[in-house]
Amino acid sequence: MITPQLLPSLRAYALIAAALAGAAAGWAKPSAAADEWPARPVRLIVPSAAGGGTDVYARLLATSLSKSMKQSFVVENRPGASGHVGTQAVSRATPDGYTFLITANAAVAISPALYSKLPFDVERDLVPIARGVMAPMVLVATPDAGIRTFSDLIRLAKEKPGELPYGSAGEGSPPYLGVRMIEESTGARFLHVPYKGVGPAYQDLLSGRLKFMFTDLSSVQSFIKSGKLIALAVNEKTQLLAAVPSLADAGLKGVQVWTSFSVFAPTGVPPAVLRKLSDQVVQAMKTPELAAALEAHALVPVLDTPDAFRGSLRKEREQWAAFIRRNGIHLD
Repeated sequence: MITPQLLPSLRAYALIAAALAGAAAGWAKPSAAADEWPARPVRLIVPSAAGGGTDVYARLLATSLSKSMKQSFVVENRPGASGHVGTQAVSRATPDGYTFLITANAAVAISPALYSKLPFDVERDLVPIARGVMAPMVLVATPDAGIRTFSDLIRLAKEKPGELPYGSAGEGSPPYLGVRMIEESTGARFLHVPYKGVGPAYQDLLSGRLKFMFTDLSSVQSFIKSGKLIALAVNEKTQLLAAVPSLADAGLKGVQVWTSFSVFAPTGVPPAVLRKLSDQVVQAMKTPELAAALEAHALVPVLDTPDAFRGSLRKEREQWAAFIRRNGIHLD
């Protein structure tokens, strides 16, 4: 028999039971969401223009994921402000598992040290999913520059300090920072010519207005093969240019600069969805079709876990921040 005295206790028990039921339902949702995801097209936002290395990787990956997951993965280019426009868009997107970011490391590993204020917080607003691919970087010179080796480049720069022109996509880009590292290590001084994108820089390089560049191999490998550019050194040894020495082999120690194209989510996406996408990215890059396409574009898969990626990204930020502080490089 329920007496009036028992009603408060029963109400309390009912509230507790309801809360527990709600919590249980909430815990079940991520698994259910992962089972059902993706139930509609997924956007992969690239914070750069079409045709660049990030865009190439994103489209190759999107094609593979669309096939394996039987749902459309659509690449959307949002260029502007050194990658900040597209990155901010993802950082503010609804974390429902239908908007992700594929970006070069400049926006998420270098920009936090270059700018005192960004429209997003990399560690707070974005979750690393997969490193994706590394793009080997190569130091190239024009045939008419009289430069055949890395030693030639340094010798010529010391003979004419501040006169040898090179191009980059701006002071926040790995190609620019890589040359600054070379300057710091060798004492050579070059003439920096900034561009709004690497496309115009490559045009001026091939025409002879620029004498050299430090850039990703995927963008210039065809020019190296055709003889329009001479490969002087690579950031790390690669079978793609087996006969070309690394910077370390050329006598330059401690220069660590690289480009990577990686996958991120806005904070708040269910963990089960993040795990599923991470697993699918790794599996996709193991397929013969995508592996061959990546190799053709000089992109090297990095098959790590989200935790490993998070740790390496933190170290990368620290390394860039130390170099940028040491050289007094700021963009605002």
